[in-house]
Amino acid sequence: VQLQASGGGLVQPGGSLRLSCAASGFSLDAYAVGWFRQAPGKEREVVSCSSTSDGTTYYSDSVKGRFTISRDNAKNTVYLQMNSLKPEDTAVYYCAADPVSCYSDYAYWGQGTQVTVSS
Repeated sequence: VQLQASGGGLVQPGGSLRLSCAASGFSLDAYAVGWFRQAPGKEREVVSCSSTSDGTTYYSDSVKGRFTISRDNAKNTVYLQMNSLKPEDTAVYYCAADPVSCYSDYAYWGQGTQVTVSS
């Protein structure tokens, strides 16, 4: 059972990135999938979450309107499309999955992918 987060990189302010969270060993379509981020010196925060079991789609206020979470069940992958990126979006981004809901303690975590927004 594994989650693999990828797609991070260096982007200028106002730019876009798409993060991917690919699962192996289980089907993401039956799981709530969350995206989290942790900036240096700050606590980890939830950015977005999608749960097909209860229809939850959540975005934090700081990313609402700029980020979009989506699923490709055929590829067993969840994406986080990040547009209009700001320097304050700089962080290590993690994906996590849980069989219950967006609000549970997540059972599986991927490794982080670094996102740096800088000119």
